[in-house]
Amino acid sequence: MDSQRKTPVKKLILFISAALIITACGNNQDYSPKPRGYYRIVFPEKAYQPYVSNCPFTFEYPKYAVIEPDKKPDAKPCWLNMQFPQFNGTLHLSYEHILSKKEFDLLIEDAHKLSFKHTVKATGIDEGIIRYPEKKVYGIYYTIDGNAASSVQFYLTDSTKNYIRGALYFQSEPKLDSIQPVLDFVKKDVDVMIKSFKWK
Repeated sequence: MDSQRKTPVKKLILFISAALIITACGNNQDYSPKPRGYYRIVFPEKAYQPYVSNCPFTFEYPKYAVIEPDKKPDAKPCWLNMQFPQFNGTLHLSYEHILSKKEFDLLIEDAHKLSFKHTVKATGIDEGIIRYPEKKVYGIYYTIDGNAASSVQFYLTDSTKNYIRGALYFQSEPKLDSIQPVLDFVKKDVDVMIKSFKWK
């Protein structure tokens, strides 16, 4: 008698199990993980303004950037941080007044070393010559490819008494695939800054 009562329950459990298996197997589509998504970035309109100060140089910079004096304890006059708040990025600018040929050579060597120290994470480094003789602006632009902490570095000089070095950093884990659109956008601003740069 008890076994006859249990039979409908067993049949129900078997029916539900079979239905679940059929439903699960009925979808023949292969599962593949979806690629990681990134936040949609809204870029501001390109617009520039002159940087005016007591420093011995001027340049154009974007209206959506903020320039502040470098607040590090060892910062010198005319060491600046061009902040891109919406992108969590900073272009660090370090100015030096050149007092001798030896000091000039050391600054050029340091710029090269500081750029190439990123080779651990970089997939490649390209050097481009900067040359605007009519403004006495000369230098080298380093493009650092891969997941390096800094993707853009450069220096500008008049070859006699003035030198400035720039390095672009983003305050996030360096993953090129996620910051590439922002990097391309900000690189254009760095290009405008360099092309408009003048010694006073």
